[in-house]
Amino acid sequence: MKLFQRRHFLARMAAGTTAGILLAVAGCGGGSQPAGQQSDKQEVEFWTMQLQPKFTDYFDQLIADFETANPDVDVVWVDVPWSDMQSKILTAVSAGTAPDVVNLNPDFASQLASRNAWLSLDDKLSPEEQAVYLPKIWQATTLNGDSFGFPWYLTTRVTLFNADLLEQAGLSEPPTTYAELAVAAKQIKEKTGKYAFFISFVPEDAADVMQSFIQMGVPLVDDAGNAAFNTPEGKAVFQYWTDLYQQDLLPREVLTQGHRRAIELYQSGETAMLSSGAESLDNIANNAPDIAAATRTAPQITGETGKKNVAAMNLVVPRSTDAPDAAVKFALYVTNNDNQLSFAQAANVLPSTAAAATSSLAEPAPDATPIEVARAVSASQLDDAEVLIPALEDVKKLQKIVYDNLQAAMLGDKTVDQAVADAADEWDNR
Repeated sequence: MKLFQRRHFLARMAAGTTAGILLAVAGCGGGSQPAGQQSDKQEVEFWTMQLQPKFTDYFDQLIADFETANPDVDVVWVDVPWSDMQSKILTAVSAGTAPDVVNLNPDFASQLASRNAWLSLDDKLSPEEQAVYLPKIWQATTLNGDSFGFPWYLTTRVTLFNADLLEQAGLSEPPTTYAELAVAAKQIKEKTGKYAFFISFVPEDAADVMQSFIQMGVPLVDDAGNAAFNTPEGKAVFQYWTDLYQQDLLPREVLTQGHRRAIELYQSGETAMLSSGAESLDNIANNAPDIAAATRTAPQITGETGKKNVAAMNLVVPRSTDAPDAAVKFALYVTNNDNQLSFAQAANVLPSTAAAATSSLAEPAPDATPIEVARAVSASQLDDAEVLIPALEDVKKLQKIVYDNLQAAMLGDKTVDQAVADAADEWDNR
C-alpha cells in the first residue's frame, strides 16, 4: 500500500469512521505519489491494544532505537482501544488495509489464522530463533502445525483475597483447588453473608469456565476436533458449576455480566476472592484503598491436574504486508529478551522469552510492595502455566455452546446429562 493511502486510512480509523467508509477508502485506487514525496524507506505500521498513554514514552523510545539501528525503516505506531481492536482488524484484513504488525491475543489471532490471514513464521524464523520463546507459549501461537505469532507479554492469574473476610469466615488461607473452593464458598456465605468469588458464564466474556474444564482434567476437543467433554468427568464439571449456582454460592449476575463485575464486587467488599493478574492491584488501590489494604496474594486456583492458566499476548504479521522482512525484524525486536524484560518490569507483567522469564523469577525483597509480591507469585507459576484453550478454529463458538448449555443446567431448564449431551451434539454438528 502506498504511504499516503495507509496514513489516510489510519486517520479515518482514529476518527472512528464507520466500517462502510473504511471499505470505501480501501477500495479506492491509488496512483503514484507526487514527485518529491517518494521515499526509499519502508514503513511498518504497528498496532497495539490500549497501551497509550501509560506506555507512550516506552514505545516512543523503543521505536526510536529500532529506527536508529534500521535507518531504512519508519515505524508508525497506532494504539487502538481494547474494545475496538477486533472489529478494526477484521475490517482492515477484509479490506486489504491491515497493518504490518499487530498486537492480538492468541484466541482471536487463531480465528484469523484459520483464514490464512497471517504470515507463516516457520518460513521466516530459524528453529534457533523460535527456541528463544517459552515452548508452551510458542505452541499457543501454532495452528495446524503452522506458527503464526510472536509471543509477547504474559500474565498468570493469581488469587487476590480479602484477608479480613477470610478471617471472619474462619479461614486462615484461601483455597488452592476447585474442591476446596466449593467448601470455602459455603463457609464464607454462612459466616459472612458474602460470596466467595465471581466467575462469568456470559458466552462473549472471559473463558475462565472453559479453562476450568482443562484444569479438572477434561479436554474440550479430541484430536479430530470433536467434543471430548461428554464423559463422566465432563458431566462432573457441569455438575460442579450447577451445584454452586443452585446452592446460591455464586452471585446471580454470573449469568449476565462479565469479569468487570467480578472486579466491582471485590472492590466493594462483596466477594472474598478475585482471580486476576497482579496488575489489578493498582486499580484496587486507587478505587478501594481499604480493600487493597486487606488484600493478599495466593497462587491461582486449579484442579487435580495442577495446570495453571497463562494469558498471552502476541504479535502477528498480516500476510498482506508489503514489508514482510521489515515487519518480522521489528516484531523480533519488540519481543527480544531485553525488550521483553524491560516492558514486563514497566507493566508488571511477565515476559515470554526463556531468558527474560528466568530473570523475572527472583524472590521479592522483604520490603516489596504488594504488587511486587503479586508479580513474584505470578512468575513462580510459569513452569506449570500454559495457554489452556488450544488454538482452535471457532473457539468462541465452542465457548458459546458450552456456556449456553451450562446456563440451562444451572437454571434447571435441562438436566446436567442433557446439557452435556446437547452441547457435544451441537458442537459436532455445527
